[in-house]
Formats: sequence, C-alpha cells, structure tokens
Amino acid sequence: GMKVTPAVLEYQTITRMVNKAATEGGTTVAEIRSAYDRAAQIEYGVEAIKNGRDLDITKENDKIVIRFAYDKEIELVDPVYLVIKFEGQSK
Repeated sequence: GMKVTPAVLEYQTITRMVNKAATEGGTTVAEIRSAYDRAAQIEYGVEAIKNGRDLDITKENDKIVIRFAYDKEIELVDPVYLVIKFEGQSK
C-alpha cells in the first residue's frame, strides 16, 4: 500500500488540474493546454502527464471535456512490478 499511495495521489492531483483547466483554462485547445502546462509547473510530484499535449481535449454539448490516460509501473520486489492503468476526464 505504501508504494501505491503516491501514484494514487498523483492521479488525484492530475484530475484536479484537468478539471481546473477545463473550467478556467480558456475556450481554445491551445489556451487549455497552456493552463494545464502552467499548473504542471507549479504542482509538485506530477510526472505522468507533464504537458498539455498529452491531453485529449474535445467539446461535447458546448462543454469542454478533457480526457487523459497513462500507465504507472511500481516495483514491488525485484523482478515483480505492479502496473496500474489510470484514466480520467474532466467533470
């Protein structure tokens, strides 16, 4: 559990950053990516999605939706690894 906790906290941070970029980041894809990039520079411990180019940004029913997905590999005991597949989207 101790090795998985940082990965879960990182996912929660990325989700919070994505939601903020979707609501306050602007109206164009470039503005939203820039807003995410600014947040990524400030947030400590976000390694999985370091820049906005890794986000899938669409518009659905006049609402901006940002989707993301990534894998996190955690070494448990050499040579055993745990792979967690994270995915999410803005609210």
